[in-house]
Amino acid sequence: MDLGLHDKVALVTGGCRGIGRAIVDLLRAEGARVVVADRELALGEQLAAADPGVVFVGGELRDEAVCARAVATASERFGRLDALVHNAGRNDGVGLDAGVAAFESSLRDNLVPAYALMHYASGLLAQARGSVTLLGSKVAVTGQGGTSGYAAAKGGLLALVREWAVELAPHGARSNAVLPAETWTPLYEEWLARQADPAGERARIERTIPLGRRFTTPAEIAAAVVFLASKRSSHTTGQILFVDGGYTHLDRRCTS
Repeated sequence: MDLGLHDKVALVTGGCRGIGRAIVDLLRAEGARVVVADRELALGEQLAAADPGVVFVGGELRDEAVCARAVATASERFGRLDALVHNAGRNDGVGLDAGVAAFESSLRDNLVPAYALMHYASGLLAQARGSVTLLGSKVAVTGQGGTSGYAAAKGGLLALVREWAVELAPHGARSNAVLPAETWTPLYEEWLARQADPAGERARIERTIPLGRRFTTPAEIAAAVVFLASKRSSHTTGQILFVDGGYTHLDRRCTS
């Protein structure tokens, strides 16, 4: 299916590895030009050097200036911004024992950048009748334990999806979210390798995923994100799409 993204411009955060990289690759395959904002400086520079359709902006997104520079780069280099995909973030394990300063820092990493990016990008997205797609997490709706900061941030993103859908609608622009659950990414693989029995733990997790008893792939997340970023989903806004093999919502009989 031609998603109508040829020569459109997208800004993808956290686009150097895992889900973010899969999103960038699919956007490029559909003909979009992409600005990648990421703190992975070496990977980002390699990505841009290998593909003239990719521009890299390096830095920590908790720094508002980096968010502003990423949006400005899209406007200055390509003259427009059609899609913002905010994928960057990490489960930092900031729980109830961590204290207020750590909790605030977690929100600065995982929630505030979404607002900063949209603060600078909303006008461009309105002009293009474009879209914003946020990457959430099942933790926002299920809880996990020991990760108050990340859960609060991802819950906040879901609220912003609906808020921005209302604010953007008069301009013909859209706001949606994609929520992964157990997705096989480099970060997940690194976490699993630290467990006492990595193979056994992986098998246990896979048994809890109803559809196929396997992890979701980054490519499957990317397919949903790029569809939502395209005009093929032109009347879809304020939606939260779970791409998780049924992990979050199906009856426990299916996940045990």
